[in-house]
Amino acid sequence: MSDNKEVTTIMRGALILSLSSLIAKILSAFYRIPFENLVGNIGFYVYQQVYPLYGIGMTFALSGLPVFISKVTVEAHDERAQWRTAQQLLVLLSGGSLLIFGGLMGLAPTLALHMGDRQLTVIIRSVAWMILLMPILAVGRGFYQGKLNMVPTAISQVSEQVVRVGVIVGVAYYSVQHHWSVYRMGAGAMLGATIGAIVASLVFLPLGPKISKKVKKQQCFSYRILTKRLLTEGLVICLFAALMLILQLVDSFTVKQALVANGMPDLVAKAVKGNYDRAQPLVQVGTVLAVSFSATLLPSLSKALAKRDMEAFRAVSQSLIRISVTVGVAATVGLITLMPAINTVLFKDAVLSTTLAIYCLSIVLVTLITNYNALLQSIDRVQVTVVSFLAGVMVKLLTNTILIRWLGISGASWGTVLALTVTLVIMLLQLPPLVQHLLYDYRFWKKLCLAVGIMAGVTVSLMVVVQHYLQLTRLVAIGTTASGVILGGLIFIGLSLETGLLTQAEWQSLPGGTRLWTLWHNIRKKRSEQ
Repeated sequence: MSDNKEVTTIMRGALILSLSSLIAKILSAFYRIPFENLVGNIGFYVYQQVYPLYGIGMTFALSGLPVFISKVTVEAHDERAQWRTAQQLLVLLSGGSLLIFGGLMGLAPTLALHMGDRQLTVIIRSVAWMILLMPILAVGRGFYQGKLNMVPTAISQVSEQVVRVGVIVGVAYYSVQHHWSVYRMGAGAMLGATIGAIVASLVFLPLGPKISKKVKKQQCFSYRILTKRLLTEGLVICLFAALMLILQLVDSFTVKQALVANGMPDLVAKAVKGNYDRAQPLVQVGTVLAVSFSATLLPSLSKALAKRDMEAFRAVSQSLIRISVTVGVAATVGLITLMPAINTVLFKDAVLSTTLAIYCLSIVLVTLITNYNALLQSIDRVQVTVVSFLAGVMVKLLTNTILIRWLGISGASWGTVLALTVTLVIMLLQLPPLVQHLLYDYRFWKKLCLAVGIMAGVTVSLMVVVQHYLQLTRLVAIGTTASGVILGGLIFIGLSLETGLLTQAEWQSLPGGTRLWTLWHNIRKKRSEQ
């Protein structure tokens, strides 16, 4: 394959994968809104307590392990060796998934007890079945990605989410109509993960006979080497991809118990935890948007690295970080200032809006962590990512209960923000010279603060006026949210263009950015001619 053709294939594949990931993540975030509306706070609490276990498993199968597997299969010296490597990885992952499945089944009562609710046992066991399908999903996706064929991965991602979301919402509706207990509803909803994984696995059926047949023993790696790499390189990639889910899992084990220890009745603590969990889809959507916008530059980053053009690599890295910060900060500030209205639109009331607003500070932190992790992984600085990840999780573990006892449920939000801040600071302090000082630009921050400050002033004023003169019903909240998003968005985009917050090349790398830049350029040209 020629260099130009390979670069084109890589860029097309990255676009397909980015688009399918965006669709899958948006589906994964938005279904929780009708779900919460159907089953209420207690039902949402029951589901969200166990959801991180599913999320971590699917993150491993969806993004973490396929990245590692694609890297390992590409290293194999010929096609026969690639098939042999895929076969070995399938064996190793199948053994691992059986161990995890058995552990979840056997330890479900213990895990439920430590989550503060023995009745969660049936839901933990329900989600465990999905783990058995992880090997075929991970190997199938990774093998095709190693061949630069992203279509099967894209199809499996979207089909898995569509089927899972359909089952979850369907079970929620049926359970309400037939008066199921929230625990029976949760177990049924979690089976959607297994059904979705089965459907996604069908995409990789053609690989089955080729991987399972006897392959001539011309292998590149011994099982010992593959196991070691799987438990080091593979695990690091997976854990970072699941960072937010791991922090949510810490919440599952600490929040409800800390609230009860503070004197809150058990049922009330469950409802409050359910309200707190509303923040997760909001942060997920904000992060997905920010990372997706910046991800349009990843093919250019790969191209520069392949050509060993370090100046181009640094320039693209800077644009990647600038775009992700811009979109992440705008999304964060927009959600915080409009939170009472957004909370009411999505979840019927404005309960815990301040707590949710604090949690939304995670958006810009996760966005930066994700992009800096991608940069560090690309230049093989894995140690930095491991140290920062472990530090962040430890901070969450050590401070969550203390902060909740001091600050109430808002302490859980501050615990997540603090953990992410520690992770990001360690990454920034340990950056190699090549990617240091990417954000050390006073003019950029001055322009960003101006654009965000004026946008925030307008949206806050809108919320103050609405709450002073009107009761924040769902209908009023819909109008307020729509007005705030449109007005705030136009102000931010206009000021960003007017002040030159992003360069022309950065605007043109964004979806629809070329049209915005051209439109603004024409407006300025006409204005100067008058």
